[in-house]
Amino acid sequence: MGRRVIALAAAVVLALAGAVLVLLYAQGADKRALEGQQPQTVYVSEKVVPAGTTLKDAERSGLITRTQVASKAKPAGALAGITSDNSSFVARADLPPGQVVLSAAFGSERLGQKAIGVKSGMVAVSVSLEDPNRVGAFVTAGSTITIYDTYELKKLGTDEATAQYNDLSVKGTSVLLTKVSVIGIGTTSLSAPVATEQAEKDKGAAPTTSTPVQSYLVTVELTPADSVKLVHAIQHGANPQNNPAKHIYFALEGPDTTVPPNLSTDDFGYHGIVK
Repeated sequence: MGRRVIALAAAVVLALAGAVLVLLYAQGADKRALEGQQPQTVYVSEKVVPAGTTLKDAERSGLITRTQVASKAKPAGALAGITSDNSSFVARADLPPGQVVLSAAFGSERLGQKAIGVKSGMVAVSVSLEDPNRVGAFVTAGSTITIYDTYELKKLGTDEATAQYNDLSVKGTSVLLTKVSVIGIGTTSLSAPVATEQAEKDKGAAPTTSTPVQSYLVTVELTPADSVKLVHAIQHGANPQNNPAKHIYFALEGPDTTVPPNLSTDDFGYHGIVK
């Protein structure tokens, strides 16, 4: 009889202990769930944040905005605040829109030779290009490219034949540079819509405008001598009111590809010599 009483009492004690443990676990789970729902401050990129933009300027111009998310939804390393300690930090690279901003995306290292990795004795030159001019999305940092330049051919002279030739506005295209290294790609602003029909203006109607086109800033690494060639090609014939230098074209080189530097053509056919 005594043994049965002891066994019954032990069972009751174990049952009570189990109930207490279950209750404590449930309370802890509720607490953890509530903590996971607690709002946490993060920053979200609303627009592209160009590399080199300070945190302070990014917030001031609305490129990034402060918001709150549940604690469990906050990514590790998310930027939690902008203070005097980090407000002067700059974006290490272009930040795309629509993502939570990480603290590691900003740092004290500013743009410059070290930031984009220009080799000793070389210079970096940037060209603003649309997708076709840069081989779509296939030209990336680390690519090796050939650069072409298209221009108008002119003859010197005052005779009638020369004048007739120049009136034809003959275009030529030639290889400008080969074996060029791409060290950076960045998004630039959209080109402004431009009127396409002068006739509509003359009639008093609203001019038709073209759709803005996304362009990209492609940065290449060159010797000082080659940089002069590229800058001259970019400046020659470029219209500052228009989109990128449309007469500049990039071509992605394949492995072991050698593009003869004297290749050229014009409206009348090839005249470059390939050896």
